[in-house]
Amino acid sequence: MADREDSITVPEFNCLLQTDPGLKKYEQDFKRRYELLKKQLSILEEAEGGFDQFTRSYRSFGVHRQSDNSLFFKEWAPAAEALFLTGEFNNWNKFSHPYTKKEFGKWELIVPPKHDNSPAVGHNTKLKVVVHTKDGERLYRISPWAKYVTREEKSVIYDWVHWDPPQLYSHIHPRPKKPTSLRIYEAHVGIASPEPKIASYTNFTHNVLPRIKDLGYNCIQLMAIMEHAYYASFGYQITSFFAASSRYGTPEELKQLIDVAHSMGIVVLLDVVHSHASKNTEDGLNRFDGSDSCFFHSPPRGEHLMWDSRLFNYSSWEVLRFLLSNLRWWMEEYRFDGFRFDGVTSMLYHHHGIGTGFSGDYSEYFGLQVDEDSLVYLMLANHILHTLYPDCITVAEDVSGMPALCRRVEEGGLGFDYRLAMAIPDKWIQILKEFKDEDWNMGNIVHTLTNRRYGEKCIAYAESHDQALVGDKTLAFWLMDKEMYTNMSTLIPMSSITDRGMQLHKMIRLLTHGLGGEGYLNFMGNEFGHPEWLDFPREGNNQSYHYARRQFNLLDTDHLRYRQLYAFDRDMNRTEDKYGWLAAPPAFISAKHEGDKVIVFDRANVLFIFNFHPDKSFQDYRVGVEAPGNWVHDLKHAGNVLDTDCSARSTSPAEQLLSWPTRR
Repeated sequence: MADREDSITVPEFNCLLQTDPGLKKYEQDFKRRYELLKKQLSILEEAEGGFDQFTRSYRSFGVHRQSDNSLFFKEWAPAAEALFLTGEFNNWNKFSHPYTKKEFGKWELIVPPKHDNSPAVGHNTKLKVVVHTKDGERLYRISPWAKYVTREEKSVIYDWVHWDPPQLYSHIHPRPKKPTSLRIYEAHVGIASPEPKIASYTNFTHNVLPRIKDLGYNCIQLMAIMEHAYYASFGYQITSFFAASSRYGTPEELKQLIDVAHSMGIVVLLDVVHSHASKNTEDGLNRFDGSDSCFFHSPPRGEHLMWDSRLFNYSSWEVLRFLLSNLRWWMEEYRFDGFRFDGVTSMLYHHHGIGTGFSGDYSEYFGLQVDEDSLVYLMLANHILHTLYPDCITVAEDVSGMPALCRRVEEGGLGFDYRLAMAIPDKWIQILKEFKDEDWNMGNIVHTLTNRRYGEKCIAYAESHDQALVGDKTLAFWLMDKEMYTNMSTLIPMSSITDRGMQLHKMIRLLTHGLGGEGYLNFMGNEFGHPEWLDFPREGNNQSYHYARRQFNLLDTDHLRYRQLYAFDRDMNRTEDKYGWLAAPPAFISAKHEGDKVIVFDRANVLFIFNFHPDKSFQDYRVGVEAPGNWVHDLKHAGNVLDTDCSARSTSPAEQLLSWPTRR
């Protein structure tokens, strides 16, 4: 094995070593991973005619109408004894339409058209797969490849519904070019309305997209799109991987949402969950063929104890077909522009990150604790996506700090474009919970915001959906608490709590935006300090939708201070759009003064000066810059709302503006 690995060459490994020579010690690990990737690609070429064809398997699996209006059905159920198709089309006859067994656990069925040559299964009618097991069980299942599933109001189980409308939505607008500065608006369609109900794709298209455009975000990360039977799972317990959630509307309405976003120059990412799957059997993947494996490892390896979910077997050929085709489906059918991969840490390690801390020692990222099956799957997914779609964007949710996660596979990396800087929101929450204003440590804040691997791009964020959930608090709530209900009107004097809270809300976001990464993310509503937490309908709250909504109506009330926070977020993004600091090299930090509580840095020829001192302001403050030259205030683009002086209390907006100079 050692001789074979010595003969393997990672084509651009030296590029990785130039950035991080410390990885030389683990060269054999990188070689082995790269060899496994090349082996998979080689087998794909030999057995399937290449990955292009392999990843289009959604064109044959599930159900498809042929040119003669016959219907072709295909499933993979290796442990099944027999398969039958039943549904409204045959009055739920359990035996009239048997599948034919093929090689490698596959089953096929052709249903001819009716006498009038129309399809035997009509659009919007229900179907089920009847699985007979070797133990004599009869199971009713939804096809894993189902494109549309719905749930009747009084039922808890989802139904497979044949989606074949007479008029499919046709995309009009081309995909926007990949942004150089990625400004992400993390959004959930179902809560995107002030009304206490599940909001729709159409509502999002008409009422939310214009706000996102106005705010200056050029990317939307859509959560909870892949169908999930349990709404309160926030979309992370997937039951139907190829189905867009029907609780918000139809597949065609989601296509229109993405098309309209494209018309605004906004790219759209799907929050994709390939790290695990719901344990549901009747309307999920679990025990599809009656076995405890099929798409998953058998227990205990195939179960996630903390998430109470099933874990995929990434070494299985048909699982690779299913997951890689799933990515291709969302790119092709809905024209998403990329993915935020959820739960990457769980995928990368056999311990799934449970009860394990990461100190940054390289030995934690190599060796037997690494699940190389799933690691190579991620390499394969990124390689295929970026080969087929050069402008595709992939983001990894990884808390471990895996080296080379965001380096190209040709260098030995996993191929992601960005990783989430997950330590940053944790740091801000820790500071607000544990420290008085005068005890804030400027050096520690700067270290957290800049502690990232050189040459691997990060998405910085002050808070995401995690902090908005019930049981936690948003930054606005930590800062202002109950004052958000009583002191956000401009018709009454501003309290000291609200004054401090609004200043710090702005400063934390701008500092994170300017220093924390190569991209920026905000969760919907947090840009204007949404006054309530997020809690989905469940037994514990009497199935209430009161907290499962976003109160955009607060922005339409002229005298509420939420508009000021919104305006700051908008101008912050628009200013970045002009100067492009997210796409610039890391900042030059000239000051992190503990006594003055001042942070100074310049990036993309923009000088940032932050005064976090609770009661002291400064005039004629001398600061250092990376390059000599003349610096001027660009008030036209900074705007009076770009206030970076926490000590300025009850002064005019112009006096509050400490500094927003640019180099000329």
